[in-house]
Amino acid sequence: MKDKGNGCSFISMSHEPCALRLAPICIKGGGDIASGVAWRLHQCGFRVLITEIPRPMAVRRKVAFCEAVYDGHAEVEGVEALLIGEVSDSRQVWDQGKIPLLVDPECEAAKIIQPDVIVDAILAKKNIGTSLSDAFLVIALGPGFEAGRDAHFVVETNRGHYLGRLLTEGSAEPNTGVPGTVAGISTDRVLRSPGRGVWQSEVEIGDAVRKGGVVGSVDGQPVNALINGVLRGMIRPGIPVTEGLKIGDIDPRGVKKNCYTISEKALAISGGVLEGILRVFG
Repeated sequence: MKDKGNGCSFISMSHEPCALRLAPICIKGGGDIASGVAWRLHQCGFRVLITEIPRPMAVRRKVAFCEAVYDGHAEVEGVEALLIGEVSDSRQVWDQGKIPLLVDPECEAAKIIQPDVIVDAILAKKNIGTSLSDAFLVIALGPGFEAGRDAHFVVETNRGHYLGRLLTEGSAEPNTGVPGTVAGISTDRVLRSPGRGVWQSEVEIGDAVRKGGVVGSVDGQPVNALINGVLRGMIRPGIPVTEGLKIGDIDPRGVKKNCYTISEKALAISGGVLEGILRVFG
């Protein structure tokens, strides 16, 4: 994989002083973890294109570039993503020092821009359409992928000792279905839909909530906070949901600024992706 003459194109990038001269990096997914990866690669001088589905449902919306699908733009820690209509619009956005985001569920844009690197950051817990042959370097996040079969590298996404580790063989740890522990609290910090219907909120991300307080409803069925804390994330109001779907996240630490900054988990995972790129192209 270190034979850089095999399929790699090195091109100049206008807005950054120092970076590997790679073709644009394509990131599949624009949720908070994917956005952490996109943010870090952008900050390191890489040109990034994000592809998304038509109706993403990120919980940590204040740090998710996928919100550009609805609003036309989204900003995460000083970096802005702009929604584009055609992949050909990407260059203009890169020239502005921003990240283009394209609604492109099948990542058809990759056939046009021919990226040297594709990162599957959908976090579907299974492979829903990524192949080892998609790019010169394919990196996948989390369970559902095997390094050397589905992707060249896999990055561990499970909290714990191996979080962010770059795997050159084998798979990431399987999905436990149990939310990570924050300040000693796991399951109770997650808000879930009580049934099928349309979600409506009564609070905003960043608001303080109290145990037992109503944060919203699904077709008249109330959703109550199970702990005290700050509402760190919540899906967009007006979106149809199913019973048990994660619709919000309470941070028991109560630090409001955490709602608007990239998590330590996303930064650790993005470090693993950056390591994979530098191992091959550095």
